Amino acid sequence: MALIKRALISVTDKTGVVEFAAGLRDLGVEIISTGGTARAIHEGGVAVREVSDVTGFPEMLDGRLKTINPRIAGGVLAVRGNTGHMQALAEHKIPAIDMVVVNLYAFEKVAAKKDVSLAELIENIDIGGPTMIRAAAKNYQDVAVVVSPEDYPAILQEMHENNGQVCEPTLWGLAKKAFALTAAYDRAITTRLALVGVEDQSGLPAFLDIRAPRALDLRYGENPHQAAALYTNRQGGIAGAEQLQGKELSYNNLVDLDAAWQLIAEFDQPASAIIKHTNPCGCAEAGTLSESYRRAFAADPVSAFGGVLAFNRILDEETAKEISKTFIEAIAAPDYDPAARNALASKKNLRLLKVDTVPGVEPVVKSISGGYLVQTADTHRLDRAQCQVKSERVPSDEEWRALEFGWKVCKHVKSNAIVYARDGQSISVGAGQMSRVDSVKVGAMKAVLPLDGTVLASDAFFPFPDGVEEAAKHGITAVIQPGGSVRDDEVVAAANKLGLAMVFTGIRHFRH
Repeated sequence: MALIKRALISVTDKTGVVEFAAGLRDLGVEIISTGGTARAIHEGGVAVREVSDVTGFPEMLDGRLKTINPRIAGGVLAVRGNTGHMQALAEHKIPAIDMVVVNLYAFEKVAAKKDVSLAELIENIDIGGPTMIRAAAKNYQDVAVVVSPEDYPAILQEMHENNGQVCEPTLWGLAKKAFALTAAYDRAITTRLALVGVEDQSGLPAFLDIRAPRALDLRYGENPHQAAALYTNRQGGIAGAEQLQGKELSYNNLVDLDAAWQLIAEFDQPASAIIKHTNPCGCAEAGTLSESYRRAFAADPVSAFGGVLAFNRILDEETAKEISKTFIEAIAAPDYDPAARNALASKKNLRLLKVDTVPGVEPVVKSISGGYLVQTADTHRLDRAQCQVKSERVPSDEEWRALEFGWKVCKHVKSNAIVYARDGQSISVGAGQMSRVDSVKVGAMKAVLPLDGTVLASDAFFPFPDGVEEAAKHGITAVIQPGGSVRDDEVVAAANKLGLAMVFTGIRHFRH
């Protein structure tokens, strides 16, 4: 345990610092502080000793030089059980410092500003703060290092209960947190400065640097013999969602919820998505959320059993009552009205997630043996004006709306992806087959609702006419696809022969 007699406090984030200093004072701790922190503590009625009184040097170089001094660093680094260290402190009249309370210049906040200059970035790189934090963390057995205002109350409580001492497990936990902070700080600096003077239009980082705390331990991974956890350092999205009800989330729940949430983000009108094993088995938009859910569910009620849902509106009572008619694993929505919560309350295991939208779009990262693949997110939205009608027949307005809807859903189906759709409703999905014509067949085979009069969306080009010919047997009237095959002419000729409208987007949406 470490007996706290003297504390160095120098913080950028002054949240709760005056109250913390007062609590330390009441425990008999001497406070040493710098600049603005010292002023805040003094104005709060707590006696404080300026760092310059300890070092014999004033703060200088526009505040760059404050705590970097042997009379401060020595007091932090000295090992209390080392006779030589303690003799050195006594010989040079260096006071031992038992607690370091420091947080850092807000570099990331400054770096996020538009048009921030290199000079401003450099000026907001903290030097003394990381030095003191690392020194205290290195000497954690004797020095408590406190880098977050969140820890103030617990530390004061522990010191009250232990006659001014902090126990070793707490000291070690604080040290690990401190090293994590300085590591993250250095990463933020490295990542941001790597962009200065670099002409890189790819949108991908020069270094892949992912660091996130473990936010949730999961029972297991995709299978029971695999360990798993959720890591996140962001607010919003599925990873940052608030769970309002239900049993613990599984690895597969989170994967499916994310797939559902990404799909539902495509729509502006009230929309519902039903996901099974990351693929949509139903998706629809309508004038009301409840109607969109009924239409989504109608496309494949069998697959919907045990599925995961997402909605782009606050879940209402009518929709909740529809949901309660079948077994559902989890739901993601922006929020739930009280009546909806009551309607679903009896489903004790049903997981309800309240999800906030994440600002910005992060790169997509996938691990492979020996490394990582990184790509920008597929944020492309279809623009009808940019499409090319390749067939002799032009799609009707109703067909255009159906094609646009089917294209949105198809983007979120695992390749080879085929979606049969009507305006505002997916009818059936063919996913993950090794040949495109097989996906066409699977989608037709799984169809519950009539396919006659539907349109077909394909995530990539048809390499042969057979896929279009197979779909035409089931009554489709129009096709949307990227184009780009060496046999495009043959595919278009088949569409013309069959009386189909065919649209090329020029954009592929593979999703492996």
